[in-house]
Amino acid sequence: MKKLASIAVALLLVGSVFAQSGSYKLNDKVADFSLKDGQGKAVSLTDYAGKKAVVVVFINNTCPYAKLYEERLVNLASAYAGKGIQFVFINPNIGSGEGSETLQDLAGKNYSFPYLADEGQVQSAKFGATKTPEAFVLLQNEGQFVLKYKGAIDDNPQVADQVKSFFLKNVIEEVLSNKTVSSLERRATGCLIKKY
Repeated sequence: MKKLASIAVALLLVGSVFAQSGSYKLNDKVADFSLKDGQGKAVSLTDYAGKKAVVVVFINNTCPYAKLYEERLVNLASAYAGKGIQFVFINPNIGSGEGSETLQDLAGKNYSFPYLADEGQVQSAKFGATKTPEAFVLLQNEGQFVLKYKGAIDDNPQVADQVKSFFLKNVIEEVLSNKTVSSLERRATGCLIKKY
């Protein structure tokens, strides 16, 4: 019985290693990607090679947490747009499963930055995104983007004016000040990304 338990634990550990082995880790170079927006126009990561950093946020239109964070994220994107920080929303909920969204749902949002469809959930898997919303900060370094932060936006999804720790904003400020990013990962609070 003890031997069986040891084998089960070993299999679980091996399974979790393989499950995460394909996703980016902190300080990994992020490969270029090209995804469609709500109008069917392709947008690539390399389109922003001239930016200091790209903030990728996996988000959707139906998650209550995503709705709570939408205005905060739009305000952050607006505040940093002129400072070399590019925001990109990616929706991993585009598919054929029950409750999935469509390109028309993306087109219905009028953001000042791209809102892209992760059809087949390829990019959410590569980034290791598990929740919406979940943020990833990619620092531009000699033509390559490097993952410097992943996780939560702040410490209070419910009440914006009671936030005490602005995780994402602090990382952006450190990037702009050419400081070492002090907080590399914070567990995101949000809706689990449903696999299709």
